[in-house]
Amino acid sequence: MPAKPSASQAPTELGTAPDDYARRFGGITRLYGEPAAAHIRRMHVCVVGLGGVGSWAAEALARTGIGALTLIDYDTVCPSNVNRQLHALDGSFERKKLAVMAERIQAIHPGCRITALDDYLTTRNLADYLAPGRDYTCVLDAIDSIAFKAAMIAHCRRWKIPIVTTGGAGGLTDPTRIQVKDLSRTWNDPLAAKVRARLRAHHGFPRNPKRYFGVDCVFSTEQHRYPRPDGTVGHSKPGICGVSLDCRMGYGAVSFVTAAFGLVAAARVVEKGLRRMARQTQASGDVRRD
Repeated sequence: MPAKPSASQAPTELGTAPDDYARRFGGITRLYGEPAAAHIRRMHVCVVGLGGVGSWAAEALARTGIGALTLIDYDTVCPSNVNRQLHALDGSFERKKLAVMAERIQAIHPGCRITALDDYLTTRNLADYLAPGRDYTCVLDAIDSIAFKAAMIAHCRRWKIPIVTTGGAGGLTDPTRIQVKDLSRTWNDPLAAKVRARLRAHHGFPRNPKRYFGVDCVFSTEQHRYPRPDGTVGHSKPGICGVSLDCRMGYGAVSFVTAAFGLVAAARVVEKGLRRMARQTQASGDVRRD
């Protein structure tokens, strides 16, 4: 594997050329109305992780006309991604997911301002990459590292940066079981449960089960399926692997579930941004009336 870049690596910014926004995204305006569509165009969303969930989420946001996207990923596309990841195509294998997704987004939405951070998000760099000064409308967490997910969520809560997190999309076959709840209220999701426990143990989140975390989590109520050594699958955890989609003996996954996770997460990001706009508009109106 090539040497990891330093946290101070300069981002690559793309897509600053003018475009025919109204023609491409007129359907968004007809759906949400002009004020909301104008706000969507001003949104800046950070997508962390461009795998089975994040790749679909990033493209959905681009197709919604989001004005700026910051993408964070360091992985490369490989053939084993084909079952679940949007960018896994002949011609993209061994290329950086970040570069492939940036090209796709530019082709969809040439005016989108793309900041591409070729790195993993870790406790070493998240204060920089998720600094309040970057002015994100929302952060979309689509990674599966328990420690780094928890650190990201804690950082965003501390600095009042809106965040939508995602649970585990592997081992599932029914996209209709996907829900969005506060992270303190998920069930049947091992990844979300482990992140919740770490937030309580290491980041001071409330241990009282009646208290909410204030973090939206996309998860599924479906019971997970685990591969067995004999080639069959079952609902009993074999105890030989974690929650990673990439482990050969870990969860299997299918695109109509991972994509659904990403699309639901993207929808919640847009919804949160529009709700924030509505609150700001109402507050501005209240000030004028005073």
